[in-house]
Parts: sequence; structure tokens; C-alpha cells
Amino acid sequence: MCFAIDRSRTIISAMILGGKVTAQDVAWLRREVFADGEVTREAADELFAVARARMNNAPEWTEFFVELITDYVVWQTRPTGIVTDEQARWLMQRADECKSLEALAALVNVLAEAQRAPQWFIGAVRARACSGWPGVDNALRAAAG
Repeated sequence: MCFAIDRSRTIISAMILGGKVTAQDVAWLRREVFADGEVTREAADELFAVARARMNNAPEWTEFFVELITDYVVWQTRPTGIVTDEQARWLMQRADECKSLEALAALVNVLAEAQRAPQWFIGAVRARACSGWPGVDNALRAAAG
């Protein structure tokens, strides 16, 4: 008898237990788990679980996280290019649970790539960018310097 195993959930759980995501982990996730480019709501929730864990992850993790969350919200959910109220509420709730630099980066990138988004969502992202989430000030100083 053959049955499907949700490898992404197991892998993400193992990464959280391991305390960090390495560049090699990110490469492996790209190649083995997300090779088809599809990101489901469940997979996006699992990626946010890593962000909530506040681990010392490799820089590649943030890029990977932002890319996949943006793909899910903007390009893989219909209608493409448009952030709906429901998607915006889901994304804002997940980001607020994390209050992390990668969550804020995902919010900003979704706005940058979306052709349309609810006005309240745009204001909410701006408010979070100004509210001093952990790591934001350091990231802005590094980008300016």
C-alpha cells in the first residue's frame, strides 16, 4: 500500500527543532519540496511557523520566504496580481503573529508586486514598517550604510 506523506510539514518541523535554517536547507527546500513552484495555504502557514520560531537563519531563508509567500498571495491565488480582502487579512494575521523582519519583508514585497490591494492593507503595512518590529531598524541601517 502506498500513501502520500506531507514532506514539507515534517521538514519544517525538523528545521524548527534544529533551531536554524541553513543555506543548504533552503537549497534543499527549493529542489525537493517546492520544485514545482506551487505554494499551498498550508505550506505558507508552515513557512510562517519558521518565521514565528525566531531562529538564527541563513540570509537565504529570508529571500526564499519572501519569494514563496509573495508567489502564493499574488501569483498563485486567483485572481492573480490582486490581493483580496481575505488574502490581506490572512497575511496580516500571520505577519502579526511573527513580528519578524522576514514577515515585514513579505508584506512589503506583496505590495510591490501586487497590481491591486485593499487600501486598509496598504496603510496597515506602512504602520507596521514604522512600529519598530524586531530587526527593522538594523536592516534599514545596513541598507543605508
